[in-house]
Amino acid sequence: MLKHIFTITIRSIKRHTSSFVINLAGLSAGLAFSFLLYLWVQDERSIDKFHANDDRLYQVMEKSKENGIIRIQDGTQGPLSEAMEKDLPEVENAVTVMNLSKEGMDITIKNGEKTFKSAPLFSGEAFFKAFTFPLISGNSATVLKEKNSIAISEELALKLFGTLNVLGKPLSWNAFGKDHLSSVTGVFKNVSNHSTLRFDVVFTKQKLLEDLWPNGTKWYNTGPETYLLLKEGVDVTAFNKKIERYIDQYDKGNFFSLFVRKYSDAYLYGNYEGDKQAGGRITNVKLFSVIAIMLLIIAAINFMNLSTAKVSVRLKEIGIKKAVGSSRRSLIFQFLGESLFITALSTVIALVLVALLIPQFNFITGKQLTFHLSISQVSALVIIALITGILSGSYPAFYLSGFKPIATLKGKATGKGSELFVRKGLVIFQFTISLVLIVSVLIVYRQIRYAQNKSIGYAKENVVYFDMEGRIFENKKNFFEQLRRVPGVVQASGINQSLIREDGGSSTYGVEWPGKIENRNIDFMIRAVDEQLVGTLGMQIKEGRTFSDNLKNNRSYLLLNETAARVMGLKEPVGIKVKLWGEERTILGVMKDFHTASIHQPISPLIFHYSPDDVSIAMVRIMAGSERKVIDNLNAFYSRLNPGYALNLQFLDETFHAQYLAEERTLTLAKYFAYLTILISCLGLFGLAAYDTERRTKEIGIRKVLGANTKGLIALLAKDFLKLVAIAIVLASPLAYFLMYKWLQDFAYRISIGWWVFVLAGVIALFIALVTVSFQAIKAAIANPVKSLRTE
Repeated sequence: MLKHIFTITIRSIKRHTSSFVINLAGLSAGLAFSFLLYLWVQDERSIDKFHANDDRLYQVMEKSKENGIIRIQDGTQGPLSEAMEKDLPEVENAVTVMNLSKEGMDITIKNGEKTFKSAPLFSGEAFFKAFTFPLISGNSATVLKEKNSIAISEELALKLFGTLNVLGKPLSWNAFGKDHLSSVTGVFKNVSNHSTLRFDVVFTKQKLLEDLWPNGTKWYNTGPETYLLLKEGVDVTAFNKKIERYIDQYDKGNFFSLFVRKYSDAYLYGNYEGDKQAGGRITNVKLFSVIAIMLLIIAAINFMNLSTAKVSVRLKEIGIKKAVGSSRRSLIFQFLGESLFITALSTVIALVLVALLIPQFNFITGKQLTFHLSISQVSALVIIALITGILSGSYPAFYLSGFKPIATLKGKATGKGSELFVRKGLVIFQFTISLVLIVSVLIVYRQIRYAQNKSIGYAKENVVYFDMEGRIFENKKNFFEQLRRVPGVVQASGINQSLIREDGGSSTYGVEWPGKIENRNIDFMIRAVDEQLVGTLGMQIKEGRTFSDNLKNNRSYLLLNETAARVMGLKEPVGIKVKLWGEERTILGVMKDFHTASIHQPISPLIFHYSPDDVSIAMVRIMAGSERKVIDNLNAFYSRLNPGYALNLQFLDETFHAQYLAEERTLTLAKYFAYLTILISCLGLFGLAAYDTERRTKEIGIRKVLGANTKGLIALLAKDFLKLVAIAIVLASPLAYFLMYKWLQDFAYRISIGWWVFVLAGVIALFIALVTVSFQAIKAAIANPVKSLRTE
């Protein structure tokens, strides 16, 4: 049976080489790119899932209501973890984590002359018990027990010591201008690429709260994240009800209610609408899963269409087989066997394509995917190929095997109206999907360009910034005076925290003002700055003035942005007395609004307070056109002034654009798959046009003899296909509008969807279809009618 199917398949391929090549190309491309998307989706779904206690590992979240809007944050109080572990029997371990890399800070670690920047965490004792970051040396129960303990990654251990045998060895490090000495108590394996926590050194929470951030012990301060390892069998819903107002027993005036979410859910389901999880990266995972399925369906549709289109060529074969006793079942198996054989060949080609394309795919997506034919990968590919093969061959198999043998042998079975209807419907479906992708690509491209080109309210170009370290903290005023004298430096200033933060960074509820509504909570972003920051960044003052050397006491003043003044209800804010953390200040000026996060987020109320002693990031405007030379000057200046510390410069505009990296990658992937979908659809259209032209050879010959011109014949042959594309445009437009409207809602500032986008997409689709069909139409139209009329 199998040998017979194989023989018949080979004969069919030889007789219909063009359709075989079209099917092979379409299925190979569809399988290859669908499998790449499968690898990407599996990788996304595996983020943070590697922890042994994944099913019991939860993160504490805080909910507050500000100006009538529910706000969710992951920053919690410093003492929260110890209190919850002590008070709540459901908690096995509670861990505080302060991730300074998330705050935009690195720490310089030294072993003698060897100096390296590191991504630091500060954490409680149970960190290595709750999370699965395997220790190469050290005990997970005691590695962070002593205040001056430190655990480092194997990569950092090799850099600093050249060996992994480092327990008990001292390391010096500097934070906020203070030198510290710690002892290595553990070495852990390099953090997995599937971890959202990125770090190469772990300090103790005790060190953080006692030596670096003593205010972190206060219940009114938030910042660190709190993670819980719940005991087996805990009812999470009941636990959430129990902890909702847990903080009240320690801080009665707080605004927060608590709940927990599964730690590994945060990556894919990180967005909230009110207090409900409302997607996040899972949207892209679903989107590309659908695209992968659509690619396979479109490739399968080509096979169905081409198989049913050449029905007239195989009618006698089917009739003779049925006449000599072949059952419909055996014919179904034959046609399915042909489909599976072509799919098997396509799968082999797809494997080669995947191996060739995966490096470029990793570059586009920022992933580190591997293709090594593991059992899971091979199983997935086999299942995908089988489904595709059966889907591709099912309709032709059942359709072709259903003809009556007498009718086929007499030549009276020429296909059914339903077959033509289905074939047209499949072409419409293909182009509908292609048009949805074209519209999506156009709108995503416009939104990203809008985001990157929208004025953010200050001059981000030609500004570099870096963390201040070491001896700089001894005399910051002298440091900035010398920095401003470096050749090529236009202006320099300081701030205590990065200005561009998706989570807003430091904030406070501790602001009081005349007319404030009781129990109305407003969380103000707050930054400590010096007198030069506003000028350095080119921020605009709407009312009043900025900090200045000419002011008697800058510390008694505040600057607000427009949003802050508006939410406070102050129509003429300049000169009004307010209280910040209980101290009276005067509003000196109001800055025009500017973006401190991507345009996903609305502009937050913001306060600048004058505190040059607290700045820890230097913002430097450099001369345009001589960036390389100025950076060399800055490096030389920094190494001379601050020996032992490396200058880690970043460009402000690059940091801003990096906020849209995920959208850029989505756009790039969408573009490639739109091209591929169009290509596969056009391959099918090309094959159908070829068979349609072949079927109408005599008709074309007769029309030419009767005087039809080439232009008229091309229009005759092309119009039926163009009608199908026009129907696809009508169907795709509302679907694309709905999908893109939903996608744009994730942006606080967004473009409008213009009607011209759909017109442009339609014109593109019609042009591509016309070019595809015209090749066959022109070929038939210019053929010699004598030859066509002589043919059978």
